[in-house]
Amino acid sequence: MAQSNPAEALANIYRTPELWQKITFTFMCLLMYRVGAHVTVPGVDVLALTDFFANQSGKGGGFLGLYDLFVGGGLSRATVFALGIMPYISASIFIQIAGAVLPQVEKLQKDEEGRKKMTQWTRYLTVALAAVQAWGFALFTESLQGAVAVPGIGFKMEMVLVLTCGAIFVMWLGEQITERGLGNGASLLIFFSIVERFWPGIFTTFKFVSTGAVGLFSLAVLGLLMVGVVGGVVAVTLAARRVAIQIPQRTMSRGRMREAARNFIPLRLNSAGVMPIIFASSVIVVPGAVAQFSGNSLAQSISEYLAPGTVLWYLIQAVLILFFTYFYTSIIFNPIDLAENLKKQGGFVPGVKPGAKTAEYIDDVVTRITFPGALFLTVIALLPQLIAQWINVPFQFGGTSLLIVVGVALDTMAQLQQHLLLRKYDGFMKKGRVRFRGRQATGGTGF
Repeated sequence: MAQSNPAEALANIYRTPELWQKITFTFMCLLMYRVGAHVTVPGVDVLALTDFFANQSGKGGGFLGLYDLFVGGGLSRATVFALGIMPYISASIFIQIAGAVLPQVEKLQKDEEGRKKMTQWTRYLTVALAAVQAWGFALFTESLQGAVAVPGIGFKMEMVLVLTCGAIFVMWLGEQITERGLGNGASLLIFFSIVERFWPGIFTTFKFVSTGAVGLFSLAVLGLLMVGVVGGVVAVTLAARRVAIQIPQRTMSRGRMREAARNFIPLRLNSAGVMPIIFASSVIVVPGAVAQFSGNSLAQSISEYLAPGTVLWYLIQAVLILFFTYFYTSIIFNPIDLAENLKKQGGFVPGVKPGAKTAEYIDDVVTRITFPGALFLTVIALLPQLIAQWINVPFQFGGTSLLIVVGVALDTMAQLQQHLLLRKYDGFMKKGRVRFRGRQATGGTGF
């Protein structure tokens, strides 16, 4: 039965002890994460860091700005959770790519014990990546004039120890949310980090309106664009191409084999999610990072041509997003395995031979639907920069952050509904009475 109003839905959540405990546990973990994201590492002048990131945000932010968005501003404030969940996500991506490239790793991912071993490898790789990133952040902090009180090897080792331990603790929090809470822990940590950054941007925008720096017409255009972008993100996130399949029934009915059950395989329009934008942003900021740390004149010239907001930057960014959308989709989606699993169940796509032909058909469908998904990602990634230039507002609402927020919110709501539905059917099986062919059977006693 559908919920009549939000108040009744909230009451049902409260009346479900297991679900309420999961929500409470998740909230406490997220609160602990946000508290730790405001504890500053000793020996760093936070004001110098925030000034640097403020200047970079006016130039597009670059990779450091994108990273700082994912960790809720922890990088610009040099907190103990400055690295956030990103080392763990990077390690998971590396292991995922290794599974698509190396047959040995792919074999381990298909076995229960192998998956446990891959989880341990992911944790070890997270520690290594966190240590490397912490060392790089220490070098970057020392390069800013006046940002470090006492630079040297002692500061670097302290920074590596503190930030690595912080990243390990955040990884543990994410795993605890996934196992004992509601939703995917890593995704929720990024979700709340991004949402926390929305409010200051909104307040700053209204402050600009009150001072006359941003006109009411520009604010109205911004509001309409926000509604349109959010609607587009929701529509594309939920969009899927349904491939019809038929699976024959094994049971007999009056001496005859039942007719094949009709079903479908949903192939998502945007299977790659937000990863192509992250990969493209990471690649395009390399010349600027090399120019900043090396001082090479050639690298500086290239970084000027590829500065955010230039025509060349928009073109290269669009090409990179299109490329990485197809690349990442080919990694996470394997039509051969899907066709083999369908064949083992006796299922088939009408009009297509099982096996290799089915894999080719599914691969062709995925290739065709990936193109509009890639175009959508390109528009969403470049739209904030265009709006910031045309309307001259300080609040960039679209792009990567909006895709993550919408995707995580939809996934969490789906899990919440599954818990409520499971609880309802569980109560039905325990208390309900159902008659089968004139004989009464009570749930929970067996048949």
